[in-house]
Formats: sequence, structure tokens, C-alpha cells
Amino acid sequence: MSRKYEKVQMLMPVIKQKIELGYSYRQIAEEFQLDNEKVIRNLIYRERHNMQSEIPKQRGKKPAKTLQDYKYENKRLKMENELLRDFLSLTERK
Repeated sequence: MSRKYEKVQMLMPVIKQKIELGYSYRQIAEEFQLDNEKVIRNLIYRERHNMQSEIPKQRGKKPAKTLQDYKYENKRLKMENELLRDFLSLTERK
């Protein structure tokens, strides 16, 4: 007889302890009279996957640049252009 996922979920703290003690998924499944070890493996996978997905994904538009950002970028590009012109003049390419 299969158990529902909710009932296995309640056993999660005990299952984690067994895994830390070195029990295999098959041994844990046999102890709790589950059909096979895939139930335990899937439960552990879901637990790990949920912990990783706690970081919210950023979607939508990027924040608008401020005037200060544009001024900084403009200044940086002007300096870069000046350096390139100096380099080209030193190598006598232009």
C-alpha cells in the first residue's frame, strides 16, 4: 500500500537523521515500509530544490539609469577615447 506524499513529508526530520547516520535510501524505505527508495530520493530532491529556489528570480525591466550614471559613463568613454587616440598617435597609425 502506497503512502501519500504528505505522510512522508511528516517523516522528513527522521529521514534526514537517518541519512546523516549513513543509512541508504533503500534501508530507510524498508524501515518505513515504503514501496521503494525512489520515494525517499524524490523527497530529498524536492527538499533541496525548494531550498535553492528561495532566492527570488529578478524579472521585469532593469532599473532606470540616473543622470549621475549617464554622466559617469560619458566621462569614462571620453577618457577611453582619449587613451585610444594617444595610442594610435604613438604608433603612428593615424
